[in-house]
Amino acid sequence: MIRLAIFDCDGTLVDSQHNICAAMEEAFALNALVAPPRNAIRRIVGLSLVEAMRMLLPEAEDALHRQIAQDYKDAFFRLRSTGAMAEEPLYDGIAELLAALSTQGWLLGVATGKSDRGLAHILAHHGIADRFITLQTADRHPSKPHPSMIETAMRDAGAAIDATAMIGDTSFDMAMARAAGARAIGVAWGYHPPEELLAAGADIVVDQVDALAAALERA
Repeated sequence: MIRLAIFDCDGTLVDSQHNICAAMEEAFALNALVAPPRNAIRRIVGLSLVEAMRMLLPEAEDALHRQIAQDYKDAFFRLRSTGAMAEEPLYDGIAELLAALSTQGWLLGVATGKSDRGLAHILAHHGIADRFITLQTADRHPSKPHPSMIETAMRDAGAAIDATAMIGDTSFDMAMARAAGARAIGVAWGYHPPEELLAAGADIVVDQVDALAAALERA
């Protein structure tokens, strides 16, 4: 049986909150707006950019949402290309977990609100791109929690829904898994607290990377 484990990226595989917040603050400043508190910014991580701006500025018009989203992309790329960004480290144990799951016969994928370019950079930087057989990003899908990313990943892998799990740190990830009919495994080291993950449909929430392999077998 083909088994597929799909990972979110920001807040699940890598700790990217500093860079996300810095780029968001620059994007708001470019539009003469006061940036939201960093706690509010962290809460929208995982959504596509336009949807994130709708949550941060619910009373603004669509044109402004799209402008800030583009400014965020440009700011993120500029900060990275000039060396002004901090390293976005893998969480401790993630590289070893991916290697172990591959050895155990799991196929691995990513479903993220990042762009294709952003995801490719992260995976290449950490030397883990070859671990994944399917990469789904906001460039080609509706925002989470729409199930499109999971559905496409399953088609790529040839995996059935009852052999597919989504691993993520936000309620958006858990709701996406539920919408697709996949198992939902939450991680407690990211951007939404465990109680929100459970309320959004998580089958289980783990607080350590080395507990994920066992959770995948149980879920």
